[in-house]
Amino acid sequence: MNDGLLIHARSFLGQVWQLAVPYWRSEEKGRAWSLLAAIVAMTFGIVYMLVLLNEWNRKFYNALENKNSDDFFALLLQFCVLAAIFIVLSIYRTYLQQMLAVRWRIWLSRQYLGEWLGNRVYYRLELDHLGTDNPDQRIAEDLRLFTSGTLSLSLGLLRETVTIISFIAILWSVSGPLAFTLSGTHVTIPGYMVWAALLYAIAGSAITYYVGRPLIALNFQQERLEADFRFNLVRMREYAEGVALYKGEATEQKGHLARLERIRQNWYGLMHYTKRLGAFTIGYGQIAVVFPYFVAGHRYLSGAIPLGGLTQIANAFGQVQSSLSWFVDSYTDLANWKASVDRLLTFHHALDQATAEAQVQTGDRITAPAGSALQADVAELAVPGKDTTPGRIILSGAALELKPGEKVLISGPSGSGKSTLFRMLAGIWPFGRARVRIPEGARMMFLPQKTYIPIGTLRDAVTYPAAAGTYSDDAIRQMLQSVTLDKLVDELDQERNWSLSLSGGEQQRLAIARALLHRPDWLFLDEATSAMDETGERLIYELLRERLPKTALISIAHRPGVAGYHDRKLVFVPHGETMALATG
Repeated sequence: MNDGLLIHARSFLGQVWQLAVPYWRSEEKGRAWSLLAAIVAMTFGIVYMLVLLNEWNRKFYNALENKNSDDFFALLLQFCVLAAIFIVLSIYRTYLQQMLAVRWRIWLSRQYLGEWLGNRVYYRLELDHLGTDNPDQRIAEDLRLFTSGTLSLSLGLLRETVTIISFIAILWSVSGPLAFTLSGTHVTIPGYMVWAALLYAIAGSAITYYVGRPLIALNFQQERLEADFRFNLVRMREYAEGVALYKGEATEQKGHLARLERIRQNWYGLMHYTKRLGAFTIGYGQIAVVFPYFVAGHRYLSGAIPLGGLTQIANAFGQVQSSLSWFVDSYTDLANWKASVDRLLTFHHALDQATAEAQVQTGDRITAPAGSALQADVAELAVPGKDTTPGRIILSGAALELKPGEKVLISGPSGSGKSTLFRMLAGIWPFGRARVRIPEGARMMFLPQKTYIPIGTLRDAVTYPAAAGTYSDDAIRQMLQSVTLDKLVDELDQERNWSLSLSGGEQQRLAIARALLHRPDWLFLDEATSAMDETGERLIYELLRERLPKTALISIAHRPGVAGYHDRKLVFVPHGETMALATG
């Protein structure tokens, strides 16, 4: 069992090292190592101040015992100087540690955001999860806990190690030997207070581990439950109108209260084990205050050492025992840190797996000569299955050719795979096998039925995903007017959640204005006018044909009137157990 724990600990620390080391080898390594060196130097300085204060403690209490007024007042002045230096070192050590933690966190966040957004991993994680959940929490919260916790715990361990080395020598020399007779044999234990501190700390650490071990799993679970609760609250806010129209408040409240109840139950588990751990660690700390006097008091009472010597022994014992008890005192922080690292490791592995699978399973995307047709040979197109594998095949043996500038309507029963075909053409669908030939330099744009509108200014919403300043305000206003959103032309600088401010039809018209600005070579509309009335839909298609005459327009739509704005029609038809593409 002990060997198993050792192997697990080594494996875990190896994974933590893999998470931590990239920053210290990055482009910021110079600043990072400089800050770390300054923090370590200040840590050594703080320990040195503690050694000087320990010596001051002996002299001060001896001066009190001898009623030596000159030494008494001189030592008070010396204390003020030592305390001032100690305070400055402690403040700036904390300040620099916080600076290093935030720089590390920002660097790691950039890396994880890059991996999460790269290769559309964020999309794949939503499709099959890969054993992870709430990636927003992993990036926003767990990276913060990892960087701050790693620095705090590792530097704390360093400080306590240096403290042990510094004070063991003092405690060994001032405690003296312990001599006694056992069964007629004279026994002498040199530096017995050192051994007493060591045994006290080992016993405390062992008990702490077994008492507090369940806290790691409970902390992991608590963070997951809290994240799920927050996510569902945010999701309800996003779909507030739908909930209100359905009058679904009672159902939503029931769901929120059920999640809150799971948080409560887990929290009670945390309370129970925290109480047990606290009862031991608080008692352990209180006993440590009197333990050195209990062990060394007989030497003072016998006259072997003066009062200053006793207080120096007690102070040195306290420093050694406290440092040896770092595991006891830090166990709650260690449990929280371990839980955050476990979540981060899960997320890290999920990112790696999703990235590898995206690179392997996206399919063949070949660059064709500029100006040629966009072609796709679909061997099979599937829905997600179990364990990140493709499931039921929805389309097989289909060939698609879209010529520059032509207008094509795609229709078929709901759920037949039309939107999935668009996802495959966009290169984001990982389930299936297809070869797509895309003309060199071709600009493709996909407008889904539910328009994505980022929170921000209306200007940013219309020009998304282009960078700010790509289009002039006059061009943006002109496009808004052309899609009958005249009321918005004076609100370009207004910043809000436009998804809640605009109706479904207005959001779709905003997306059309976005397409008119970007002028893609291939524009794919996935029921992108379904929320409009027939008059509005007719106006949009006439506008697209007029303003984008050279753009290939590929539409998924159900209304018969849309067909008149397209040159040809492709239909999803049953073909055995799957679907096939046929000319309509």
